[in-house]
Amino acid sequence: MNSPVPNSSAFSELRAYFGERFSTVPDVLEQHGRDESRAERHLPDAVIFARSEDEVRRVMASASQFEIPIIPFAAGSSLEGQLIPVRGGISLDVSQMNTVLDIQPQGFLATVQAGVTYPALNRQARPHGLFFPVDPGAEASLGGMAATNASGTGAVRYGTMRDNVLSMRAVLIGGKVIQLGTQARKSSAGYDLRHLLIGSEGTLGVITELSVKLHPLPSELAVLRCHFRSVEAAAQCAASVMQAGLQPERLELMDERQMRAVNLHQGTRYPEAPTLWIELAAASRTALDEALALCAELCAAGGAGGVELARSETERQQLWQARHQAYYAARALHPGHAMLSTDLCVPLHELAPTIALTHRLCAENNLDASFVGHVGDGNFHVLFHAEPEDAATWQMIGRVYDLMVAAALAVGGTCSGEHGIGLHKRRHLRAQHGDLLELMRGIKALFDPQGLMNPGKIFEED
Repeated sequence: MNSPVPNSSAFSELRAYFGERFSTVPDVLEQHGRDESRAERHLPDAVIFARSEDEVRRVMASASQFEIPIIPFAAGSSLEGQLIPVRGGISLDVSQMNTVLDIQPQGFLATVQAGVTYPALNRQARPHGLFFPVDPGAEASLGGMAATNASGTGAVRYGTMRDNVLSMRAVLIGGKVIQLGTQARKSSAGYDLRHLLIGSEGTLGVITELSVKLHPLPSELAVLRCHFRSVEAAAQCAASVMQAGLQPERLELMDERQMRAVNLHQGTRYPEAPTLWIELAAASRTALDEALALCAELCAAGGAGGVELARSETERQQLWQARHQAYYAARALHPGHAMLSTDLCVPLHELAPTIALTHRLCAENNLDASFVGHVGDGNFHVLFHAEPEDAATWQMIGRVYDLMVAAALAVGGTCSGEHGIGLHKRRHLRAQHGDLLELMRGIKALFDPQGLMNPGKIFEED
């Protein structure tokens, strides 16, 4: 049975309209009070499950009238606390807005509601010989992926969400619906507000609909996997593959600790050494064979061992399984521990030295951490862990993380390549942007003058 909640007049009205889709059931509030980082928890006052843009508009109008915070929610797979309701309010769940509205094969685009997940879109696009390439790993929704400018393993070839969203619809606080962008492939018409909302993490409005690019499925595809003596050698080889102009579909790295976690989690027997996955595509078998030969030569020159090749879809999926399970394998290896996944991105030529420095910082401070990365575009993650109550270790992790960010910024990098800022990286955003944060706050105030959209995220509190 639902329990009493604040803002009773507004909530009574919304409960009457949404019925069972307005909930204050403790289990539902708990589900909407945390994300995959599990670093902290705050419960919303209520959860509303919207099924249409008009329902989102209705909630946003009531929220403005009664000054209720709104926190957009879909799959709940964020890693930086973006969806945690630090000031209570309404968790507005759009996961039931999950219809693929249109696929235009000749236009290479699809229009979807915000709650559609990228695997669901790909299941419908595949019969047309097309696919959506942005794959952050979890069963993430396209609206949430746009809100955080997600990327993943396909970014090295196809870019991030910012490169693949053509247009979107969103609802502002107060209930105004806006259309951003067009279905045209380019435009020089005015300020690019579409890209402003991409990466805004629900602090400017609620995305309800998107038109996204689709791409042809590769004709010929193969995956190479090989291991190296060190993470630095693997990162340097990744840079060599990119410099050779091979244009891999995916180029991924895991270190020896992460490979050990995968072996224990999945019962596999992969070499517990730094490992690269390199996926290549071509229009013909001959062209693919030439690319594979050059790639294998570059790997051998970089000191690679145990080169393994997969061509069939089943073989490729088996080869990729270890990489896709990396985060969950690390969590399973340390039950009861809290996890922190960092997310640095640096220029490609700075990747190997930055990883070497990070490795050294972890060793010097006795921190057990594993490395994974989308190394084809200079983006890597360090997975830290410790018992939640181990204040001394978490303090050290925070200190090392600050040094890692400073090192990345010093070589022209960023504190977040794909996870976003949320709650956990606000101090790092200040280190990266400094005085520009005031301009960002001004934009926030223009879209959200009442400060009700996902409050407490991106910016540190005054």
